[in-house]
Amino acid sequence: MKKKIVLIILLVLPLSCYIYFALAKHNALNLPVITENVSELPKGATLDNKPVSLQGSISIVGFLGNDITKKKETVFNINEKINNKYKGFTDFQIVMLMPKGEEQEVEKVMAELKVMADISNWRFLFVEPNQIAEFHSSLKVKEPMDADNGTYYLFIVDKDRKLRGRDGKMKDKKTGKYEFKDGYNSFIVAELHNEMTDDIKILLREYRLALKKNNNLKGVKREI
Repeated sequence: MKKKIVLIILLVLPLSCYIYFALAKHNALNLPVITENVSELPKGATLDNKPVSLQGSISIVGFLGNDITKKKETVFNINEKINNKYKGFTDFQIVMLMPKGEEQEVEKVMAELKVMADISNWRFLFVEPNQIAEFHSSLKVKEPMDADNGTYYLFIVDKDRKLRGRDGKMKDKKTGKYEFKDGYNSFIVAELHNEMTDDIKILLREYRLALKKNNNLKGVKREI
């Protein structure tokens, strides 16, 4: 009888663990859409004079403000925790909207970063402050802009210009209600490492599964 009980435990326990983790939030098959129809990036200059667009790319969008040297540590955190993990994806980019006039400071910081990392997925777009504010408004996020036209928060925008985020247990301190998580604080390394990397992974998996499904459907059509 004891042997039977042990065998049942050995069979049931792994299955129970699998079901539990399969239903966990971080193993979701889809990353929730927070905002539809995010505006396309405003027209502006880039460091390499190449156009940059959100459409067709998985984009990490950020706003470093008027003083990139103040957020230099954050840039290095983003590169280590986000860019280094996903730099191999051709449809992945990190886009920073910067006020005009910050070109030289950005070049200095990125020159330091280039010595130790591949920065080919980074994009810096230099525009007027009002253009930054207008684009930020289109995200419809809770996190406000700082006085220097920047914020520590990063945002995930998919290939169809939809803002993605979490539907987890983010409790609003004022209302006490649970709300969607629409941004990720780049100043907090643990948040980049534990939350944002997981959510980007979910989005990439979502596209991979969709591509696989489409390829299977094409195969069926050919067979018919």
